[in-house]
Amino acid sequence: MNVLLLGANGMLGPHVVKALEPHHTLRLTDVNDLETDHEYIKVDVSDLEHVVEVAEGMDAIVNLSVMRTDRVRAFDVSARGCYNMMVAAVEHGIRRVINTGPFYAVAGPTYERFDHGVGPDVPPQPGTWLYALTKSLGQEICEIFTQFHDIYVLDLLFYMFLDAETHVGEAGDPIAQVGHDLVPYTVSWRDAADSFRCALEVELEAMPSRSEVFFMFPDLPHGKFSNEKARRLLGWEPKDDLSKYWLKG
Repeated sequence: MNVLLLGANGMLGPHVVKALEPHHTLRLTDVNDLETDHEYIKVDVSDLEHVVEVAEGMDAIVNLSVMRTDRVRAFDVSARGCYNMMVAAVEHGIRRVINTGPFYAVAGPTYERFDHGVGPDVPPQPGTWLYALTKSLGQEICEIFTQFHDIYVLDLLFYMFLDAETHVGEAGDPIAQVGHDLVPYTVSWRDAADSFRCALEVELEAMPSRSEVFFMFPDLPHGKFSNEKARRLLGWEPKDDLSKYWLKG
């Protein structure tokens, strides 16, 4: 399968490339320079014409692009970028799109602080954070496209990542220590990356609808959120249970 990766030079990108390269032909894009053995094209996802151009000949699009802070750029990347990606999918007849975001694009502070056993199909409650709002808006744009076109969008939502062996998380932060409380909703880099392989291999017609959202993290004892849907529909089985981080004694 020919797969276009938008935002391939971010934190998650290299892990996704490693998981997918044995199985698919990859075209990588990013707004920054990138040294890679794969085809690479410098692309700003807010540029509609360029996104449509680089999607030609692709069978699937994976959107890893992210901008968390700047108000204008966050909208351009997370919302406008999703619109441009979906226009490109329509233009080239691409039926499989994998979008990404934080879990709080759906389950914001209300769910996070008070509820347990929350699945990804609850009414969206992104809260007031810029990152959550723009990602939630992008997710909504993708869903609207699926209502009018034969395109399937699988939204994979994450939060914190770590290396299960070195305990190192995003930007090198030691977010977990053995025998101490683990930041909730944490997933290992390799399990997160493997979820993209599953999303590319699953039969689209097996999905309940053309727009489905998934929480991606292993079984954690707090039971705050549920990964049951990802296991059942994507066949995703996390290999790192991270129990060494939260078991005491």
